Amino acid sequence: MRVFIAGLGLIGGSLALTLKERGTVEEVMGMEVSEERAKEALSLGLADRIVPFEEGVTTADLIVLATPVDTIPMLAVKALNRVQKPQVVIDLGSTKGELCEMIDQHTRRSRFVAVHPMWGTEYSGPQAAVKGAFAGRTAVICERERSDEDVLQMVEELLRTLQMPVIYMSAEEHDLHTAYVSHISHITSFALANTVLEKEREDRHIFDLAGGGFESTVRLAKSASSTWVPILMQNKYNVLDVLREHIHQLQLMRRMIERDDTTGLREVIDRANSIQRIIH
Repeated sequence: MRVFIAGLGLIGGSLALTLKERGTVEEVMGMEVSEERAKEALSLGLADRIVPFEEGVTTADLIVLATPVDTIPMLAVKALNRVQKPQVVIDLGSTKGELCEMIDQHTRRSRFVAVHPMWGTEYSGPQAAVKGAFAGRTAVICERERSDEDVLQMVEELLRTLQMPVIYMSAEEHDLHTAYVSHISHITSFALANTVLEKEREDRHIFDLAGGGFESTVRLAKSASSTWVPILMQNKYNVLDVLREHIHQLQLMRRMIERDDTTGLREVIDRANSIQRIIH
């Protein structure tokens, strides 16, 4: 199988490394936005060749879109304009609503599968790619009923090769749930980092005194704005909804602290502890 990956950063690059390591592909072609990143991807072995988008789309068996989410819908249209059976197009973005709406009426919509691997780190670019990144992580397939049977089977087999359990959702369900379990975590991390940077003027004190709790909570604040601004804008209304609830919870705790309400604080914390039933 020949694979073309548009975007050889954290997600696309990790996919390339894993597929090459497992010997499941004949060739990996890649596309990058800058010559510097293209050279870096080649030097790291993420791709065998860097090719223009049109060449990759017309010559690959599998076309993978792993660019920032604001660019994926138009790339999906351009890819579907060119593909023929038995070619398959997938994306790996973390928002699906705008994408699925844009390609909804395309005559070759059935050659596309909207995929979101629920994995990532705070790092970006080709150097962030890691082998075996997706093993054990859930992959979400959206609107599976819109894909041809052979297309869906091929993508499901690919995900099994990556050792990823698969779940199915509508695009709307996906964007709602990722706002609550993924996107809010990044917003909170960005806000916490800025809070500490605003209040603690001594970098040395942050470094010396920050414990494991702060480090793990603020880790996501190192995530690239080029990745996250498009995600937050594309999932704007779900993100605003979760932010309202998050701010409400913070205000509740603030009032309890102001009133020395130890009983209320204990109840809030104990309730939060129940998350361990789900996340071990």
